[in-house]
Amino acid sequence: MTTAQEGRTDEDLKALAERAGRELEDASALEILRWAVDTFGREFCVTSSMEDAVVAHLASRVLKGVDVVFLDTGYHFPETIGTRDAVEAVMDVNVITLTPRQTVAEQDAEYGPKLHDRDPDLCCALRKVRPLEEGLGGYRAWATGLRRDESPTRAGTPVVGWDDKRRKVKVSPIARWTQDDVDAYIAEHGVLANPLLTDGYASIGCAPCTRRVLAGEDARAGRWAGRGKTECGLHG
Repeated sequence: MTTAQEGRTDEDLKALAERAGRELEDASALEILRWAVDTFGREFCVTSSMEDAVVAHLASRVLKGVDVVFLDTGYHFPETIGTRDAVEAVMDVNVITLTPRQTVAEQDAEYGPKLHDRDPDLCCALRKVRPLEEGLGGYRAWATGLRRDESPTRAGTPVVGWDDKRRKVKVSPIARWTQDDVDAYIAEHGVLANPLLTDGYASIGCAPCTRRVLAGEDARAGRWAGRGKTECGLHG
């Protein structure tokens, strides 16, 4: 396992990521993750919203005890926290929970209550984007569960790319998967999934900003519904 990335500049890593994205476009999710682990070792982690544990499970097959980073925004559904706790208990992973600098009460005191209703972009920046940027500080590469079929804004997601905002390699091993692929993997391997997925939710985020999806809507339609917002800022 090669872990020494010292001496590589950001431009070197960007070129490495872009080349890997081309060369691994048709590779399996496990092959993509194996490349990431072989290249970065313990300087690689998985991020998970605990919608399901598919990418965490895949990564654990390549690197036992892989770091799985979870953002506890303070606004999660109880089912999401329960999924996090179950993943930590039964899977061969190291769950790392990140929290914002302020509790919800402290944020309410400074910005007023229900900031998520008045300025959802700022709320996401404070409770998601900033904690993740700080939490990823010790890693050179991170994996996500992004899929191209989730929404038009994700249709161009590379399997390996360059995260220019954080200056890190970004790995999306299931980018080419469909929901059917995800469901089949969960069924085959008994992977933990958030119970809300069987209760009409197709994409699960913070409770105040997430609703069930309607027939014919894409998976992200239940996030920030009616606000013209589809991303929290973690992915662009």
